[in-house]
Amino acid sequence: MLDDMNVIKQRDRDDALGVTGRQYEQVDYVVALENPEHDGRELNNVVIAGMGGSALAADLAKVLLNDRLALPLEVIKHYRLPNYVNEQTLVIVSSNSGNTEETLACLVEARQRGAQIAATATGGTLTDQAREYSIMLAPFPHNGQPRMGMFYNLRAILTILVAFGVVSSSILDELAGTRSWLQAETEKWVKEVTTVHNYAKQLALIAVGKTAEFIGSDLTSSIAYKWKISWNENAKNVAYWGALPELNHNEFMGWTSHPIEKPFVIFDIRSDLDHPQIAKRFELTDRLLSGRRPKANEVWLEGDTLMKQLLWGCILADFVSIYVGILNGVDPTQVDLITKLKQELA
Repeated sequence: MLDDMNVIKQRDRDDALGVTGRQYEQVDYVVALENPEHDGRELNNVVIAGMGGSALAADLAKVLLNDRLALPLEVIKHYRLPNYVNEQTLVIVSSNSGNTEETLACLVEARQRGAQIAATATGGTLTDQAREYSIMLAPFPHNGQPRMGMFYNLRAILTILVAFGVVSSSILDELAGTRSWLQAETEKWVKEVTTVHNYAKQLALIAVGKTAEFIGSDLTSSIAYKWKISWNENAKNVAYWGALPELNHNEFMGWTSHPIEKPFVIFDIRSDLDHPQIAKRFELTDRLLSGRRPKANEVWLEGDTLMKQLLWGCILADFVSIYVGILNGVDPTQVDLITKLKQELA
């Protein structure tokens, strides 16, 4: 089925595969900041507020900058800011549509606290308010689903952090430098490549009809989470995610009462940059749960840097989950129930 172009065209009506296949184009987008000046006050911490794909871009930024930041950075995925947010906090409010109510609530609170504020959006209320209140704005042009414009959002967040002197501009150069490599990798997973040669299609066939769990590490937990939300939105399936070593302190025991024939599929998101003890934990977890949990499928992230590995993992997640959606007979792009929920909340 996944090699039948007529079936793919019928089910992928909005060309999610094509959009995913062009995500690499986003990594060198140059963000033109509006209201780029700030007062130069000393910062003690950074908070990024966002939901869905916008929050995931923030999660990626946090992992990528973990060994470069001199300040703590926290990602907030709800309506309220932490109590410590004050005049020495940089609050980045991030919303693809510019209309995410949780993020807009955080903007109101950030202004009340006197925080330094910046925003990322494609338009909407957030853009309007940023311009009204002379807040630094990093606009980007994505018009599709937020999960498909995540690299635009990542560029916007990093551009803001550079503007405030939190990180060096070299991070933007490094991100842009992945473009040609990502393009070459992406071309291996497009719909025209047959299943026998297409890793993304092969993984989809392993997973279809089963409940998936994606397991990462401290370095790759954001990618495990990305796979989970791509599964939810593209494949329209429930999925779960976890991370080592924490998983060994709780979920590990949860599998001991589950018979192996239950319809689960496990994906270990592996990196050769992981701590040696994490590598041991992946192997021991699979061995000790043999007969209790399905054997894990290892997805080794490609790339010679952490940035390449994370971006590679994000794009592969979209391809695999879209192919699962096609096998499920659903439209991978539309998220009608989320739209209805937002309308009901308004």
